Amino acid sequence: MTDTAETFRRVPLPARPPRLIATDLDGTLLHDDKSVSERTVAALAAAEEAGVEVFFVTGRPARWMDVVSDHVHGHGLAICANGAAVVDLHRGGHLVEVRELTREAAVAVVTALREVAPGVTFAVERTSGITYEPAYPPFSDDPGVAVAPVGKLLGADAAHAGQPVLKLLAHHADLDPDAFLQLARRAAGDFGQFTRSSPSALLEVSGRGVSKASTLARCCAERGIAPEEVVAFGDMPNDLEMLTWAGTSYAMANAHPAVTAATTYATLSNQADGVATVIEGLLTLS
Repeated sequence: MTDTAETFRRVPLPARPPRLIATDLDGTLLHDDKSVSERTVAALAAAEEAGVEVFFVTGRPARWMDVVSDHVHGHGLAICANGAAVVDLHRGGHLVEVRELTREAAVAVVTALREVAPGVTFAVERTSGITYEPAYPPFSDDPGVAVAPVGKLLGADAAHAGQPVLKLLAHHADLDPDAFLQLARRAAGDFGQFTRSSPSALLEVSGRGVSKASTLARCCAERGIAPEEVVAFGDMPNDLEMLTWAGTSYAMANAHPAVTAATTYATLSNQADGVATVIEGLLTLS
């Protein structure tokens, strides 16, 4: 680990150590190549050994959690799909809790966005996997998935209709990402929770009230952990609710401007192991 004095010079720290660390993955804990550095692995292990719980809180689905599944200690739980699922990584991504987007709400979102953003295309993320429309950008991590118009994907007779919808994804090839988010919230905010984590105009839609923050709050309440006992890390708009809920929050140096403006402190970039830098400092507090 780095010298403690160097950590204090580079990144500010709260007055007291936390009981729980909540960290986003992409653009935050992970390097750009989706790896976890040896320094970060050591920091996570040291936190758990010191009695500080670590929660991975991500927009990723459970099936994409292999990047960190070997680095989960203790309880083994992670919050996935922007709060729509709590999964047990010790049990191969077993779903502990699901907070679904109802079919009716998803259809209402599709209808509203078609009206205000012609050219929008959709994908449907269920507990069983993802399906998407023919014009939607394909996922290289999910080859061979079902492709069909979104009306069919959300139909009562769809192949996986019995599996809950975790989130709806809406992509637009031409709109500015932040402008698309604001447009969608105005047009369809009554039907779902809208956010984004991609540099492109790709929106993620969960059920009303479902976010990283609301699910993390539920998990913390079960453990008797108050918001002021949580330190959170993130870089994109889908982290904002979590970062403002936590007592102490850090924006990565590479964070979206809205995240930087909303957080308590800033740390180094994901490439420079900004999360590990803070954890190393936190473990020196008493």
